[in-house]
Amino acid sequence: MIEARHLRVLRAVSTTGSFSAAARELGCTQPAVSQQMKALEGSAGTPLLIRTGREMRLTQAGEALVRHASGILAGLTAAEEEIAAIAGLRAGRVRLVSFPSGSSTLVPGALAALRAAHPGTQVSLVEAEPPRSVEMLRDGDCDIALAFRYGTTGGEWDDLVVRPLLDDRLIGLVPEGHRLAGADAVGIGELADEPWIAGCPRCRRQLVEVCEDSGFTPRIDFATDDYPAVIGLVGAGLGVAVLPQLALESVRPKGARAVSVEPAVEREIVALTLPDLARVPAVAATLDELSRAAAR
Repeated sequence: MIEARHLRVLRAVSTTGSFSAAARELGCTQPAVSQQMKALEGSAGTPLLIRTGREMRLTQAGEALVRHASGILAGLTAAEEEIAAIAGLRAGRVRLVSFPSGSSTLVPGALAALRAAHPGTQVSLVEAEPPRSVEMLRDGDCDIALAFRYGTTGGEWDDLVVRPLLDDRLIGLVPEGHRLAGADAVGIGELADEPWIAGCPRCRRQLVEVCEDSGFTPRIDFATDDYPAVIGLVGAGLGVAVLPQLALESVRPKGARAVSVEPAVEREIVALTLPDLARVPAVAATLDELSRAAAR
């Protein structure tokens, strides 16, 4: 019989590439990892790893087992959490991953409300942009992923539970002394000859698409995933940018002026989880608080 603890070890070995690195990640010894892998191979009845010198790779059977491991472990986690809640254990754990502007705007209020209502629930937070955050969810490395997308990509999240939170409009950002700094609204085509500062890769692709739809290709002089850096570069007069409204809510745009941009472009902000995890009380409560925080 294949045991869950052995699956966790196999997944760690697959992710890290060695027994020693897997032992460090799992907080155990290398011999313990080796013993559990031998036990798993015994249960499977076939080799799962091929060892060549210092390198280690999965066999076809190992790849198949790793592919199923995330769903199995997520299902076990859901079962353990739900059973604990039914038995009266008022505790839970939620691993949340969020993109930076969500971490600084939606997440604080949601987690404060969650702690007040359910003080026994523990929440951890790490930051990652989509699609990496969505990959972490599917890999079993988090319970909820706060993510965004521009437009609707068919089938992108069909295997996940999607909780819509809000539509976040893109806002233009120009230096305070810019010729358009006092405008109520700016057509993006009016910025065709400007140098641009671009954000994360997904936002960068969206910027290029919007500009090309308006008849020009933006000249991107700087690109950074750090929103305060984008604002600082604009404030120093080095270019213009468009940023999500959430990003501007968390940073004071010193030296820069926000302007409405036409045509309007919005990104959809959502909370994602796996179907099994959606039934876990702590995860469901966190999703509810994120929805309330987005509505404020």
